[in-house]
Amino acid sequence: MSGGEALEAEAIGHDDDPYTYNEAMGDVDVTLWKKAMNVEMESMGSNKVWELVNLPEEIKPIGCKWIYKRKRGVDGKVETFKARLVAKGYTQKEGIDYDETFSPVAMLKSRQRTTKLIPLLKLWLLGVLKGISRA
Repeated sequence: MSGGEALEAEAIGHDDDPYTYNEAMGDVDVTLWKKAMNVEMESMGSNKVWELVNLPEEIKPIGCKWIYKRKRGVDGKVETFKARLVAKGYTQKEGIDYDETFSPVAMLKSRQRTTKLIPLLKLWLLGVLKGISRA
């Protein structure tokens, strides 16, 4: 399974997503949550999301948290399990570690969609500019 892919499942009757790691590990779908976390870690590794460095003694590292979500289809059945590892950015202090600690990562799907839209936007803009120049 390549990075970023969702895990497919047919879980029924689970309305509440786990809020913590411990809840996910106690959930009936623990195996699927573990697989989703492995997919996330593999994706972060292959996308080189972070770089391991030695932590200076005077700096306290920013923690992270797992976010869990069951994605449902139009019929209400669970189709995928997603786990995302996020930084606890609310612990950062402006002027100390605020600017260099965390930056969001764009998904490849989003970039592909944007790339496909650019030629259409150029055509639209040319049409607008031609209309203005004729006026």
